[in-house]
Amino acid sequence: MATAATGSSTLATAVPGRGGLARRSLLAGTAGTLLLGACGRDEEPASGPGSRPATTRGPQELVVGASLELSGRWAALGVLQERALRITAATLNAEDGVPVGNLRRTIRLVVQDNAGDPGLAARQATDLAWAHGVHALVGGTVAETAMAIVGVAQKLQVPYLSLAAADGIVLPLAQRTYVYKLTPDAGDVARRLARLARAEKLRRVAVLAAHGLHGDSGVRAMAGALEIAGVDLARTVRLPGAADGDPTWAAERAVEGTPDGIVVWGTAPDSGAAARALRRTGYTGQLLFDAGAVAEETLSESYLSAMEGALVVHPASLGGSTLTNTTTAALARRDFVFRYIREYGGFSGFAPYGSDALHLLANAARMAASVDRGRLRAYLQNQVTEGIAGAYAFAPIRHGGMAADSLGVFTVANGAWVRVS
Repeated sequence: MATAATGSSTLATAVPGRGGLARRSLLAGTAGTLLLGACGRDEEPASGPGSRPATTRGPQELVVGASLELSGRWAALGVLQERALRITAATLNAEDGVPVGNLRRTIRLVVQDNAGDPGLAARQATDLAWAHGVHALVGGTVAETAMAIVGVAQKLQVPYLSLAAADGIVLPLAQRTYVYKLTPDAGDVARRLARLARAEKLRRVAVLAAHGLHGDSGVRAMAGALEIAGVDLARTVRLPGAADGDPTWAAERAVEGTPDGIVVWGTAPDSGAAARALRRTGYTGQLLFDAGAVAEETLSESYLSAMEGALVVHPASLGGSTLTNTTTAALARRDFVFRYIREYGGFSGFAPYGSDALHLLANAARMAASVDRGRLRAYLQNQVTEGIAGAYAFAPIRHGGMAADSLGVFTVANGAWVRVS
């Protein structure tokens, strides 16, 4: 298979030396055989809730709709994903598009700004599905907007790849058959954080979790993971919602009794604000973060001194590919990072999710030889592949596809994320 630099429109498949990925591929392929056999081969959606013909879709296009947080509180996350989507679409289109059956389809993005408003995100998803006739949806970098899109995607039967972190996005699976999540599962991140706390000899740990669905996932996952790791949970404190703002009270509550470490489970910019509030109480213990902390804003001047020395669990793409430089996935990642830095002057580890989403959809269309929404869904849920952010292992029984072995541990040193393990 060629790389992105040499003409491929797909992500890399399993590579030598990654036995776990190969085994996941075999299981996923076996589990999906009956489902794929039941799918039709129509090039456009058949009759059903999502079948209304569009007036703005070209006959040789793969149309992807994106509802992103391009303004407002979460713009630091949404803008990264828009950049990644546009870079990847331009790259694939420069290679003559995506081979789908006997056609080569150009990728066309329809991007809308939901400003972090779940109601607006739901309306945009509906508009993208009906008026624009998109073949798939991407977006929602925070759990609340993602969940709003979930309802529309499921009702209209449009494949949806979420860029947000919250286990409820893809659970219960019976009610999320058209929904996929690219970010790591809370349980995988929590287990890595708990093992890290034990390795750092932290005996008592407090959890300071964001308000909302993402924080809910973290609270549940950390309680179980810390117990298994033999680390005492000192207390759990919730950060205020976006409307309440100031995290000072929550920080003061979290440091009561001086725990050895504090896990901050949230999303930028809340993560950096929580770190600053904790340090302002005089707390000097170890700070640990889930993957949601990773954004340029977290290491901005406002939060940098508070973040120095903090530990974070994040997909290994944050600090460089885990693969050798000669593998297809490593070369594709290097090409993406080069293009991203050339256009925007810097690179964020959160950015690859958007790129991977587009590659996964292109891969599904190529394998299905169709852009039928039902067939795209079926081929998405049987993809086991190495992407830019990490490895994905979708299966009919698992729509949260980021593999646990894609995670690494990083620290903040001299104002940068540096890989520890």
